[in-house]
Amino acid sequence: MSDLDRRAVPDESIGVANGIKPKSNTGESDNIVDLLRDLVHQGSHLAEQQLSLIKAEVRESTSELKAAAGGLIGAAVVGISGLGVLLMGLAYVLADAIDNLGLATLIVGAVTLVPAFILYRSGVAKMSATHLAPDRSQRTLQRTPDAVRGEL
Repeated sequence: MSDLDRRAVPDESIGVANGIKPKSNTGESDNIVDLLRDLVHQGSHLAEQQLSLIKAEVRESTSELKAAAGGLIGAAVVGISGLGVLLMGLAYVLADAIDNLGLATLIVGAVTLVPAFILYRSGVAKMSATHLAPDRSQRTLQRTPDAVRGEL
């Protein structure tokens, strides 16, 4: 539409062409069908937005869980190799002190199991602390009936 055509067309018809209904000059409100259609449209839009929020929260929680698991696995790989070398050295030092390599290795292995168990329990506690529930979405869904009634 050229500028000359726009000037010739009243503003109300431009709004109709763009999908916007002009308000009637008589001050009458939209009829009930239009209001219900708008309500259904807004409700479906709200549901879509709520679903997007839930997906984002679950994605965020799972990425935090992946990061925690990756950190635990990396620490385990590096720690096991270093611990193996350290424990071999400790077993040989203890074997020189007590003149029995088998007993020294057994003592070092048994003592090592105590911190291993503590580290294991710490890792389990961190994994269980990761919260996967979409809390913000749940709170919003709980408030939705109040919002519909106008009781925010």
